Amino acid sequence: MPTAIAVTSADLALPPHDERTVPAVVLPDLDRQPLDQSLAAVQALIDQHGHVIVVCSQAVPAAVTQRLHTVRSLLESDRIALFRPSLPPLGLAVLARQLRQLASCDLSPGVLASAGRLLTHYIHAGALLGSVARLDRVPVGLKSHAKSWVPGTHFGVVAHPEPQLVKLQPGAALTGPEFATWMLFAKGQLQSDWVTESLANSWRVHGLREAPLPAESPHWWGTGKLIEFCSYLPDLSVLYQLVTSVRQNVCHWCGIDVIGDRCVFCSATPPVLEEQHQSLQKPRQHRQIQYQNRKQITAG
Repeated sequence: MPTAIAVTSADLALPPHDERTVPAVVLPDLDRQPLDQSLAAVQALIDQHGHVIVVCSQAVPAAVTQRLHTVRSLLESDRIALFRPSLPPLGLAVLARQLRQLASCDLSPGVLASAGRLLTHYIHAGALLGSVARLDRVPVGLKSHAKSWVPGTHFGVVAHPEPQLVKLQPGAALTGPEFATWMLFAKGQLQSDWVTESLANSWRVHGLREAPLPAESPHWWGTGKLIEFCSYLPDLSVLYQLVTSVRQNVCHWCGIDVIGDRCVFCSATPPVLEEQHQSLQKPRQHRQIQYQNRKQITAG
């Protein structure tokens, strides 16, 4: 069975792009259900799939993340990866679907889990907002705060990969990806064609699709008056090429294959090599020699 890709709510389980995309596992109500029920659900996933990657939004209640860490600790398992990237909810749902696409390929659980960090760099996520008065995910200047109280004022915001914020007016634009993408959008309590027409055209997206607004989005953006959008790579072959082009390493602690400098399952980082250790000691030894020389001069 392929590695399980889990999300914490059903609205983060986007429809599959193709028949190869594995279904998402939904772990709902983690902050409200009994602990033994959560333990049984995750243990069943481990027994069936071997490894579980939980993609979780930073906007979920603290009780949800606490429950996930508690379950992982009580099961004493390094087969559970908890991944909480700094993506808005719709971007997070897109990333989870990309991992579900890759889960159908011949990637090891460690490489698949590490791929999440890599793929976030290719996701451009933002929103059209009716107010930025409560937005704390992107730097907002005093003028923008003041203008947000003017009725009818809209703001275009990109939260990832680089923060951007513009007031919607003639000539206003947001910098988008420099490669071909598709765009997914989700409507909240805001009526506007700016995302589907102006932004989609300026970003030259190859496809445009709509999805339901995730329940966590109003909290993440600080307002329910929004249209969230996300530009992404939909092609499995492109995603697979990106991941497999990165050099793989073996985690020195749990022994699985990974990409990057940290194992997503056991959180281990590569040990400091002997050469690196010696180079780090040289400045300290040099300072000690200087101190001893000064001490001898003073004593003389």
